Amino acid sequence: MTYWVYHERQEAMLCGQHALNNLVQANAFTPGSLAEIAGQLDQMELNYMASNNEGGVSSKDYLKRIAEGSGNVDESGNFSIEVLRSALLSRYNLALPNIRQQGLSKLEITTMDGFICNRSSHWFAIRKINDRYWNLNSTLERPEVISHFRLAAEMEALQNSGYSVFCVVDSLPPPCTNEAMMDQGLPQYWWREEDLLKGKTNAMTRADDPWKDVGSGRRLDGGKTSNGAGQQSKPISEMTEEEMLQMAMEASLEQAPQKNDTISYPLTEEPAVGIKIQFRMPDGTRAVRRFLESDVVGNIYSYVSSKSDNRNVELRAGFPPKDISSKKEETIAVAKLAGEMIHGRYA
Repeated sequence: MTYWVYHERQEAMLCGQHALNNLVQANAFTPGSLAEIAGQLDQMELNYMASNNEGGVSSKDYLKRIAEGSGNVDESGNFSIEVLRSALLSRYNLALPNIRQQGLSKLEITTMDGFICNRSSHWFAIRKINDRYWNLNSTLERPEVISHFRLAAEMEALQNSGYSVFCVVDSLPPPCTNEAMMDQGLPQYWWREEDLLKGKTNAMTRADDPWKDVGSGRRLDGGKTSNGAGQQSKPISEMTEEEMLQMAMEASLEQAPQKNDTISYPLTEEPAVGIKIQFRMPDGTRAVRRFLESDVVGNIYSYVSSKSDNRNVELRAGFPPKDISSKKEETIAVAKLAGEMIHGRYA
């Protein structure tokens, strides 16, 4: 059986996202989905402060918290441990306790499935795959194996150097052992385990494999088709030059991002005075913009779409966040969106 190791590399300050994805061995979490969770946690904290502080939303503590911005994601996209915990719990029903939590110290560390390590603004994962532990730090060029013998010493050294270590005791998603499972991740981040163990300098990722889509029946639009009942994919040695050329052409095509060609509502000018709305854009970035209370919710969609390469977007607001597409014809005042945090994601 061939095992593959998924190892996302660092992009911007999104190491928290990469650590989660490397832990579950799939491209399961996006900046947008984590930013939405961060917004929900922020709103929960604000609601608690509003109901428990004298003065409510006019109290000094509440206003100070508003001025400080999010406590769960910063401008560069660094997420808090509470965001990572909530994401893992909601998607996989998995807890992420601190390894020093009472009761865990009695467990043998080599029986645990995986770990998330954090110091300052950096997160990385260590995950058991095929009974071996792999350091999946997104700043590394490739995954690095950690022996069972070294694991406890490595964890102790990390904690002594200021790292907090969180663990998943068991029940992580199974490692990848076939082509279908590889569709859960991005092709350039899959590494063949046997190549890594042999220390090959030219270890192959799935993206490097020239025949990775042979027999998959990929359409020109990037989708997959069935080979038909009982049919087997033709061996490469039996393909004609024309068939091999067609296969190569299909594999090279990528589906273009969906565009929003018809924007139903005008993109209005930002007024000098008006109500403010905060946004978590689909790419995870934050924004604040003024609108008139008489603007319709459709104008908000036009604004977010204009900041998202004119792609179709879904917008949610409130707590818990609810889709607001049914309110497009309502004014912002009627929809009660003044001062709200609106979460966007690609449709």
